[in-house]
Amino acid sequence: MQHDISKLHDQVQQNSLLQKVTEAKMDGLKKGMEAKMDGVEGKMDGLKKDMEAKMDDLKKGVEAKMNDVEAKMEGKMEDLKTDLTKLLQEMFTNGERVVKETHDENKRNVNYDFVNSNVELKTHHRPKINIRKFDCKDLITWILEIKQYFDLHNVQNTQKVRIATLYLEPN
Repeated sequence: MQHDISKLHDQVQQNSLLQKVTEAKMDGLKKGMEAKMDGVEGKMDGLKKDMEAKMDDLKKGVEAKMNDVEAKMEGKMEDLKTDLTKLLQEMFTNGERVVKETHDENKRNVNYDFVNSNVELKTHHRPKINIRKFDCKDLITWILEIKQYFDLHNVQNTQKVRIATLYLEPN
C-alpha cells in the first residue's frame, strides 16, 4: 500500500510538473500572439493613416479641378450673356426698324390696332405665361418663347431687351 501511495504521489508530482510546463508554454504562446497582434495593429494604423492622407490629397485635387472648371464656366457664361444680349438687341432693333417702316405707311391702322389692343386689355384676361430663365441649353426655343410672350403682352420694342435680360440665368 505504501508503494501505491508513493506511486500516486509521483504521478501527482508529474501531473503538477506537466501542468506547470503546459501553463508556461501557453503563456509563451499567448505573449507571442499578443506581440503579433500588436504588430498587426501597428501595420493597420499605418495603412489607415496612409489611406487618410491619400483621400485628403484626392479631395484637394478634386476641389482644385472643380474650382478651375467653375472659373472657366463663369467666364463662358459671361461671354454667352454678352453674346445673347447683343443678339437680342440686334434682333429687336431690326424688328423695330421694320415696325417703324410699316407704321409710317398706315398710321391710321396702327392707331386703330393700338386702341383695339387697349380695349382688349380691359375686357379679356391674358393667360399667365411662365417664361423659364435662359440656362444656355436651348437658345432657339427660349427665343421663340420670349417672342410669344412679347407678342401676347404687346411689349414695346424699347422694353424687349430689358425684359429679356431679366430672364437670363445668373452665374
